[in-house]
Amino acid sequence: MKWKKFRLTTTEEAEDIVIATLAECGIEGVEIVDKAPLTEAEKQQMFVDIPLQEAEDDGVAQLFFYLDPEEDYEPVLARIREELASLRDFTDIGSGAIDISETEDVDWINNWKQYFKQFTIDGDILVVPSWEEAAEEEGSRLVLHIDPGTAFGTGMHETTQLCIRQLKKYLKPEDEILDVGTGSGILAIIACKLGAGHALGTDLDPCAVPAVQENCEANGLAGRQVFLSADGENGSAGKADLDLLLGNLIDDAQVQECVGRDRYDIVLANILADILVPLMPAAAAAMKPGGICILSGILEGQEGKVITAAENAGLETEEITRQGEWVGVTCKKP
Repeated sequence: MKWKKFRLTTTEEAEDIVIATLAECGIEGVEIVDKAPLTEAEKQQMFVDIPLQEAEDDGVAQLFFYLDPEEDYEPVLARIREELASLRDFTDIGSGAIDISETEDVDWINNWKQYFKQFTIDGDILVVPSWEEAAEEEGSRLVLHIDPGTAFGTGMHETTQLCIRQLKKYLKPEDEILDVGTGSGILAIIACKLGAGHALGTDLDPCAVPAVQENCEANGLAGRQVFLSADGENGSAGKADLDLLLGNLIDDAQVQECVGRDRYDIVLANILADILVPLMPAAAAAMKPGGICILSGILEGQEGKVITAAENAGLETEEITRQGEWVGVTCKKP
């Protein structure tokens, strides 16, 4: 089915009032596209392993809405134009131009799956989408079934692969693992399948909860979400291979208490350099003496500040690895 797609050009400052006007005209949903810079609070919520490429803000906003092509949309547009003209009497709404096009009714949530196929990491790990089956001849490889859903992490990105290589190198049987910014749970799940005794993943994004639980199930692991009680203790009962805790390890004392101190043999963090730097004190505190911290998500040229932050937190640099434009830093707690 094709829908009529309407693009209304306005200003960032007028976004809210124009959207309210559209609602009064019967438009129930609006997509906003602008170049307004993210706030610091918004950036802190984005634990991702790709750099933010923010374009220069030009103050222009594009508002998109959709109408059923079988309906007579001309009266709706006429009323919208009339209301926009009234708005101009007391505020600047920019051009106010409305462009019309058609768009297909597409399942955007699942359409990306056609581009995500099986692939190997270093020849010994086979990553298989949850909707596909591994070939029988792949039995000698470690097979990872993964579906990121709307959480980050398929294993295709260079930063994830930098972490996986170091994980394979340093992991010992029954190790305790902490995966900060776990996303889909891919690093923690690989750790469990390689022999770790238990993994705890933390994340800020609620989308990580169903992603981790479903990926654990697909890989034959027991996964659960753990919660904080008023005194900071784990409010969940039972045994799991991988626990998931929503919260910010950097500055949330309850999260830090639940994660614990001197508890983990390996700490993983595949985030961005600007997040890794303030993370280092809490990450170091969580590590056992002799523990390993594997850091990635660092663009070439930014590794210096991460190394400095790690050393200031009492860690020693063990190894620096590279892939493409990305750098991995592996540290040890004396």
